Amino acid sequence: MPLTSVEKDLDALTMTITADFPVPVRRLWDAYVDPRQIERFWGPPEWPATFTRHDVFEGGESHYVMTGPDGSRSGGMWTFQSVDEGRSFVVRDGFAREDGTLNTDLPTMLMTFGFEETDGGSRLVTVTSFPSLEALEQLVEMGMEEGTKAAMSQIDAVLEDLRSFAADLPVAAQLVGDTQVRVSRVIRGTLDQVWQAHHDPELMKRWLKGPDGWVMTVADPAPAVGGRFRQEWTREDGSDGFGFEGELLESQPPHREVTTEAMIGMPGDPSRNELTLTPVEGGTLLTLVITYPSAEVREMVLATGMTDGMETSYARLEDLVLVG
Repeated sequence: MPLTSVEKDLDALTMTITADFPVPVRRLWDAYVDPRQIERFWGPPEWPATFTRHDVFEGGESHYVMTGPDGSRSGGMWTFQSVDEGRSFVVRDGFAREDGTLNTDLPTMLMTFGFEETDGGSRLVTVTSFPSLEALEQLVEMGMEEGTKAAMSQIDAVLEDLRSFAADLPVAAQLVGDTQVRVSRVIRGTLDQVWQAHHDPELMKRWLKGPDGWVMTVADPAPAVGGRFRQEWTREDGSDGFGFEGELLESQPPHREVTTEAMIGMPGDPSRNELTLTPVEGGTLLTLVITYPSAEVREMVLATGMTDGMETSYARLEDLVLVG
């Protein structure tokens, strides 16, 4: 159990939680910035969390849902006020409604996560600031302190599990909602390198080829938010061409990008792609959350071997990044 102390200061309207871990600061930091890891310990054991968004940069957001044993759901969201990589981040923490918007009927809190090196490994000091004494008492009454203790009892197992999040693992896909899939891969390159490789047309044509035997013939990125992109491929002999197009909805270089995407010439609603890049030990964690028009479409796309093709391309990207 890493929890060292829990202190409530009714005058300062704060609750300070201190926890010590026998791992380096970088390992502890990565557990908090990687959605695959934080969701394994953020909720209490009987209320596991699923993160559908986790953008650890100033101005970024995190959205998560905790699901109880009876199927009931409790949503939360963070807005990142500041991020000092490897040392601290500050979030505005609030409850979320079913549609993902902020629940203004419940108080929001300011949470500061400070990561420190110690002789035995690392220490995390979390300071939660409440807007009023009534809010502090309300949230404590709702079980915030007990829930935090229960959640943190799970973190040791996550920190010990190095293999599940290693940089040499291939693309992994996880279902995270009724119509969503989260694709994850650590790319052995810097944040700026990976972002550039996704937006420079000449670089894209060198790595974004898909399976062997195919070439990318068109790589036209959207010029700005509201603009459209287009990508096309053919076999090396020029046969069997296909492509995708869509609109750029959000862009926050070099961390996050949101687009729609549809196959050229095919009817139906587009998917929504949310790309997030996060520096981690060993490179840059690429997280792509895809929301499909329906669960049936999601299953159909996954059955095509989508992740195998992505792995081939990302492995090619690593070779390009490492030698470029």
